[in-house]
Amino acid sequence: MLSKPRLVAEVGSALALGALRPSEYTAALIQVLRGNRRLVEGASVLEIGSGSGVVLAALGELGAASLCGIDIEEDAVASGMLLLHELGHGEVAELHQGDMWRPVAERRFGLVVANLPHFPMNDAAVPGRRMTWSAGGADGRRLLDPFLEGLPQHLALDGAAFITHNAFVGIERSRSILEPSGLALRIVDTTLVNLPEEKLARMSSSVLAVEEGRSIFRYGPYIFAEMHVVEICAAEKLG
Repeated sequence: MLSKPRLVAEVGSALALGALRPSEYTAALIQVLRGNRRLVEGASVLEIGSGSGVVLAALGELGAASLCGIDIEEDAVASGMLLLHELGHGEVAELHQGDMWRPVAERRFGLVVANLPHFPMNDAAVPGRRMTWSAGGADGRRLLDPFLEGLPQHLALDGAAFITHNAFVGIERSRSILEPSGLALRIVDTTLVNLPEEKLARMSSSVLAVEEGRSIFRYGPYIFAEMHVVEICAAEKLG
């Protein structure tokens, strides 16, 4: 379904829109994209899991030629399109409600971005958030793997992708998925993100047992984890 701008009343209550609020993952992704403006200017952009639409809005401000977003949540699609229209990017924007790559079929894009739910937890609501916000299955890769597997068919030959990637879900596994298609990844930024108690309580115990002290760190009652922003492109471009 291709979205057109709607009034705020049509996309649900303030509580529903609050559930789409950007996270520190979103902020880290935008910061990296701002530092790679040359890759954004004039690019055809696709975001998988467009949420609030703020990443697409930032890319529009950075000079992207076209903006395409996909999200499984109807409210996200509607509110994202409204934001893009309010900021003057409506003429170059399209948002689709759908699952992963399906709405864009055989299309390719010069820049693909994603901040996917990939926290290792089974389906469970986190207070104040949608069910789809963070849950990535027991190993955190339920959506990450299909994204990486489909990326080669949708990334332009000279294009690049930037995604958030929790350190505790296996960066090497992601590399191994991409390698057969000639794509490679590199970590361009690493930051610590807070793991609030409501998320930690839902985290797969097997992942926590392996990663605590390696990519997950406790300081008394406070717990942080490493999160990467990675760039993906043709292996020869990364040297």
